[in-house]
Amino acid sequence: MITLIAAAAENNALGKDNDLIWHLPDDFKRFKQLTTGHYIIMGRKTFESFPKPLPNRTHVIISRQKNYTATEGCILVNSLEKAIEVCPKNEDVFIIGGGEIYRQSMEIAEMIELTRVHTSPEADVFFPEIDTEKWNLVFEEYHPKDEKHAFDFTFLTYKKA
Repeated sequence: MITLIAAAAENNALGKDNDLIWHLPDDFKRFKQLTTGHYIIMGRKTFESFPKPLPNRTHVIISRQKNYTATEGCILVNSLEKAIEVCPKNEDVFIIGGGEIYRQSMEIAEMIELTRVHTSPEADVFFPEIDTEKWNLVFEEYHPKDEKHAFDFTFLTYKKA
């Protein structure tokens, strides 16, 4: 199953200057829990925003740069179609960003794991609009802000209608 996984604000903001806008430890835990042991597909800029590859996941990096070299152990491809091809069939695959990769993936994804962050910050990368005619909300769990989380947020799971 192909799943988009993201944390996006109420205005669909994902990030600014190739970085996240918030620090939500419970969102990071959920991301790790869902993606560990699986293939994760991302654009080059998303990959470069990590200090190092995420442990216990196979990284598939999409880049159109001809001379780009991937970190050892990562798979480099030049399109979303090729990224899907290199992933095992009948296994969960997670698309983790950025904005353009999410946009290209909306039609082929079967599920969206979204952390809706209850704020509307300035950003330069956005998650695509979720068309509720095509997607059904099947899970919702609200988390109020606390000493570790500066914003309220809600875990949302959508399945393709």
